[in-house]
Amino acid sequence: MSRSNDFQAPDEARRLRLVYDGDCPICRRYVRWQRIRRDVGELELIDGRQASEARRELSAQGIDLDQGFALQVGDRWYHGSEALHRLTLLGTRSGVFNRLMYRLFASPRRAARLYPGLKACRNGLLRLCRIPPIDNLRR
Repeated sequence: MSRSNDFQAPDEARRLRLVYDGDCPICRRYVRWQRIRRDVGELELIDGRQASEARRELSAQGIDLDQGFALQVGDRWYHGSEALHRLTLLGTRSGVFNRLMYRLFASPRRAARLYPGLKACRNGLLRLCRIPPIDNLRR
């Protein structure tokens, strides 16, 4: 596995998809504010609560969307803190939000340390709002 500094942007022929929780207010804001560098290509945003090819792929691979969002770069899926780290590396450094995300999550170790807290906040908010889990592995 390569170090994060060696991570290369995918060429235009490679898929770039982000599967996130479309009912989670935090997740929706994150995907709205996150900006990807132009040279990386177009990021396809997919609501993990809706039936889709991506959701079926992730479920078949045993990737639990209630444990974190998933990012596909080319043929490879990243999940949770690794997805957040990779997405951060693909992002721009413009704007306060994107600069903050880079400072927090450009390091894979820091992303892994901080991600459980982010996930706990998301899960708590979903419980408060009475939003059920995605439950993609049971359907």
